[in-house]
Amino acid sequence: MNALPFLDLPIVQAPMASAATPELAAAVSKAGGLGSLGLGYTSPAAMRETIRATRRLTGAAFAVNLFLAPRTDAPDERLARANEILRPFRGALGIAQPELPHAPAPALDEQFGVVLEERPAVWSFTFGVPTPEMLEACKRSNIFTIGTATTVEEAVILRDAGVDAVCAQGYEAGGHRGTFLRDVGESLIGTLALVPQVVDAIDIPVVAAGGIGDGRGVAAVLALGACAAQIGSAFLLCDEAAVPAPYRRTLASPAAADTTLTAAFSGRTARAIRNRFTREMRDTVEIAPYPMQNDLTRDIRAASLERDSSDYLALWAGQAASLARAEPAAATVARLMHEASHAAKVAHAIAQK
Repeated sequence: MNALPFLDLPIVQAPMASAATPELAAAVSKAGGLGSLGLGYTSPAAMRETIRATRRLTGAAFAVNLFLAPRTDAPDERLARANEILRPFRGALGIAQPELPHAPAPALDEQFGVVLEERPAVWSFTFGVPTPEMLEACKRSNIFTIGTATTVEEAVILRDAGVDAVCAQGYEAGGHRGTFLRDVGESLIGTLALVPQVVDAIDIPVVAAGGIGDGRGVAAVLALGACAAQIGSAFLLCDEAAVPAPYRRTLASPAAADTTLTAAFSGRTARAIRNRFTREMRDTVEIAPYPMQNDLTRDIRAASLERDSSDYLALWAGQAASLARAEPAAATVARLMHEASHAAKVAHAIAQK
């Protein structure tokens, strides 16, 4: 097991673009873990301010996460069909059917330029492999790189490209799947199966992600050879997370245990708590590609939030989301480590019998 040089504790807070804040990232980093900022949808100017706001809160290392998936253009007629499919949801919310959105996503090269300017300790990424020029620029700037893999093959490609560490993302993980080589359906490997295979296949640090909701999960993935556990859902109910009230209520309810994979919100497959939107869109195939579908559904999500309803929100969460607790982030980190220590002792005692 190779250690990450900036970690005091083997806890990495998942980027969670919709929920991570400077306050959350700073709290986790100050507690000894690695806080993360999910900035894949963020403009360069807003990225810069968010990174600087985090630095004002802590001098500890934290990560900046970006999406590498290129914007896929689609014919206007396909976008029009995808938009039309959403009409009943808008009708249920009492909002008008809009024209097709034309807001371009932030350009990756501009976003990456901010990473090089601001020089966070860690740049993490998902949906692909950076260019050799990007990775070389990070090495020159002493920025540690972590790529996301959902299969052993993806992990090997990331290692061969020159990344410093790999996050092995199991099937159980909440939010978007990091798959970039094959169809998502061919890349749904559970965390307990994926992590040891990735650890055996590459000679760089491996961070485990997916279904790690408490310290027992942390102890398990460390035993499998991971150097740290990346955890998202366990931080969603923390005081510092940007999780709106209807989302929080759902996380704190029995519904949190019922998640599904869906591309209906953004055009890319992601794990979310089931709600009216995921159920009624489940069999729909004519959706727009990522991130255009995200643009199309933005008004629906906003209207649902305005009505204090979780029916049409993207309730990103992993399969262990029901283990989350409402508490400060530092308390979550401390609890995870206490539970992990206890679980390791129990496992050791059993092994000695």
